[in-house]
Amino acid sequence: MSKGTKLLSIIICAYNERRTILTAIEKACDVDLGPDWDKEVIVVDNFSTDGTREVLQSIDLPGVRVVFHPRNRGKSASILTGISEARGEYFAVFDADLEYEARDLARMTAAINPGHTVAVFGSRTLGGRRVYEYAENYWGVRLLTWLANRFFGGELTDIAVGLKLARVDAVRSLELSSEDFDFDFELPCRLLKQGYEIVEVPIAYHPRTAEQGKGLVGWRAIHTGLRWLWILLRVRFG
Repeated sequence: MSKGTKLLSIIICAYNERRTILTAIEKACDVDLGPDWDKEVIVVDNFSTDGTREVLQSIDLPGVRVVFHPRNRGKSASILTGISEARGEYFAVFDADLEYEARDLARMTAAINPGHTVAVFGSRTLGGRRVYEYAENYWGVRLLTWLANRFFGGELTDIAVGLKLARVDAVRSLELSSEDFDFDFELPCRLLKQGYEIVEVPIAYHPRTAEQGKGLVGWRAIHTGLRWLWILLRVRFG
């Protein structure tokens, strides 16, 4: 890495993603972040049981590291493992299920003002878009985003988006929870509470259905939404 070049650590969390994991890694490796950026890819397998681990064990690519959890610890734990392994100044979370596009990472790095920007999030709803597959997901995220903005003075449009980029040192200092999907919601709440601005950029989104493997639907989506509401209250008043 040449002098003056910034390093982005792209964290790919995988749990039973045998069909898409290699494509996700390929897309992360191929994305062009611009002349001032280099990248590394950190894949964290959360004790997959569908053959994903065996696929990952055969990977030998430059700039790609694979970490295996000895048991299923939840997505948040996988992200925090990736952050602990990150060598870059910034990290980005890129899901293995291909609901998001790796090329949008370039739009996010382009939005960084060096020395000032702490976090850049994607947004699935900027410009009035509605690209969700299920109404309860859409309205739940809209409600939680509104509440978080009211509580912490933010101006977010999509607090629960999975494609997030942030400065490694700032996030390491937040002591985030490693439970379930808590990271996706706790991170923006704690950043806003610390007074950090979160920049948003519009991104592509290709939502999966329950039949295609999406987990946060129906009752589980409602349960997770209630847990995120608890996190919001805990961060605000804790």
